[in-house]
Amino acid sequence: MRRRIFAANWKMHLGPAGARGFLETFLPTYAPRDGREVWFFAPAVSVRTVADVIRGHPTLRAGVQNVYWEPQGAYTGETSVAMAAEVGASTALVGHSERRHVFGETDDQTGRKVRAVLAGGLVPVLCVGETLVERERGDTHAIVRRQVDVLSGLPREQLDRVVVAYEPVWAIGTGRNATPEDAAEVHAAIRGHLRLVGAAADRVPVLYGGSVKPGNAAELMAQSEIDGVLVGGASLDPVSWRAILDAVRD
Repeated sequence: MRRRIFAANWKMHLGPAGARGFLETFLPTYAPRDGREVWFFAPAVSVRTVADVIRGHPTLRAGVQNVYWEPQGAYTGETSVAMAAEVGASTALVGHSERRHVFGETDDQTGRKVRAVLAGGLVPVLCVGETLVERERGDTHAIVRRQVDVLSGLPREQLDRVVVAYEPVWAIGTGRNATPEDAAEVHAAIRGHLRLVGAAADRVPVLYGGSVKPGNAAELMAQSEIDGVLVGGASLDPVSWRAILDAVRD
């Protein structure tokens, strides 16, 4: 059985004080469930705070939203994998749509980051997904296959540690989201692409991200191909975040 992962991506919100306040509200009512993990992708300045506050909760993880592939050097503003690990991160987002479309990150750069995260002992969450123009052209499958192909050449033991998140770009922060059936269909295609690069696709968690809310989380997670969610705006408030967790009855 694949892990069920509920991942909060706080983007450029919740500095250290805000992150601590969020968790101090969330933790007293948090009840762990078998087979379920909750991950918090905090801004780099808040990762240590998150890691410190959740220490002792084995089903909770702290993560970073981005890393650079070099171990050190003259790369102003970047964070290495070793630095992320030192402050308590055990996972890292790679290739989020905002990194690709706002900051111009390429597939080659995404591939380098995946390899750096794996080499540093962290779990990469590889984000893939198409824009509205690409979707309307019928290119969804070609786009996600190209983005999954950055995993080609990795040994099986590393592929088994990867998590994939399908986030249709047109559904992020827009209030629109793919129907559960549409999302499940793309998730199934992603598993096919994972098999082509040599992964044990039936063991790789594939998450859905794109305007996930308390009102649609259960319907999405009812699809057998969807193993979890990557949530942006609705994860910034501990009440709505808890509502998403409570909406899904495993």
